[in-house]
Amino acid sequence: MSDAPPAAGPVTVVGIGADGWPGLAGTGRDALRSAEVIFGGRRQLGLLPPEVPGERAPWPSPMLPALPALFAAHRDRRVAVLASGDPLFFGIGGTLVRLLGADRVRVLPHPSSASLACARLGWPLEDTAIVSAVGRPPEALRAALAPGRRILVLSADASTPARVADLAGDGAELTLLERLGAADERVGPLRADPDPLNIVAVRCGPDAGLPAVPGLPDEVYGSDGQLTKREIRAVTLAALGPRPGELLWDVGGGAGSIGIEWMRAHPSCRAVAVEAVPARAERIGLNAAALGVPGLEVVRGRAPEALEGLPAPDAVFVGGGVTAPGLVDACWDALRPGGRLVANAVTVESEQAVAAARDRLGGDLARIAINRAAPVGGFTGWRAMMPVTQWTAVRP
Repeated sequence: MSDAPPAAGPVTVVGIGADGWPGLAGTGRDALRSAEVIFGGRRQLGLLPPEVPGERAPWPSPMLPALPALFAAHRDRRVAVLASGDPLFFGIGGTLVRLLGADRVRVLPHPSSASLACARLGWPLEDTAIVSAVGRPPEALRAALAPGRRILVLSADASTPARVADLAGDGAELTLLERLGAADERVGPLRADPDPLNIVAVRCGPDAGLPAVPGLPDEVYGSDGQLTKREIRAVTLAALGPRPGELLWDVGGGAGSIGIEWMRAHPSCRAVAVEAVPARAERIGLNAAALGVPGLEVVRGRAPEALEGLPAPDAVFVGGGVTAPGLVDACWDALRPGGRLVANAVTVESEQAVAAARDRLGGDLARIAINRAAPVGGFTGWRAMMPVTQWTAVRP
């Protein structure tokens, strides 16, 4: 998003609840009364009384691309923005701060929908997970599920509660909270015809979710056999070292397991899986949605050509194609300073490639051998998996 020219004065963002004008504090009312133009959604603008004289301007659709020109056109006017609840909680406030700068945006928050929901339920807000389905796939709920966990799902519309019920699974206790803060708010069990303005509270059952640490069972992935096995996956994720907000390239994605578990490490982690085989690329997307990270981006193409134009990564995993000419150098050159590159090799040729890369670029080599117990006649013996040679390096 390009920056708009500076506004003549600060843009005031006023949070408003379902209780409308009566629920606003005096500072919020004063800001709206004095504004020459007020931007907002049609529902929020409809809550303003006649005593607010400013021009009421509904957001255009699509909104985000139009914002720079919109604020540039009104730079010499007193501008207010009306937003639901706390504008900096999954709201327009963060977008405007990025566009105009924090010094040009004044935020007057109202209690967020999450705060109101926790107040009605008696749930401590700091112990409650928040998942937004507004403009986001609701499948992200799957990554938040854990035994006994309390989760609030911010609904996109009246269809969200039914989808949440499907995703939460057996044993979950669900509560529907509608029009919180309004005189006609309702809190109770799920209904067939919920109000579009709703939140779904989920108390997870005793068997909900999957472990949060790397190394999910192999069986949770759809695969044609191109899957980094559980033990190797755990070691690989430890070497990659995901941190909040970082971006991973998973090159030669296979079933997508490395990118998926990278994103499961923290809600702000991002990943791009690059896969040349169309059926595998499609399967990566299905696995990502099933395991709660539907935001994983899948790029269909052969590396290194398919890497061109991708945002610079903080870490790269090469799980396939390490022998392709120029692939290692393309990944290394794209890394941000301090970025990590991890490549796994299982063939003699790929071992030679990572050894040569270590000689040129530095780093460490490790050989990982895993044995799993298996029947041997009427007894049990050890069956060796193919050993993996792992090269790890950090770009200066």
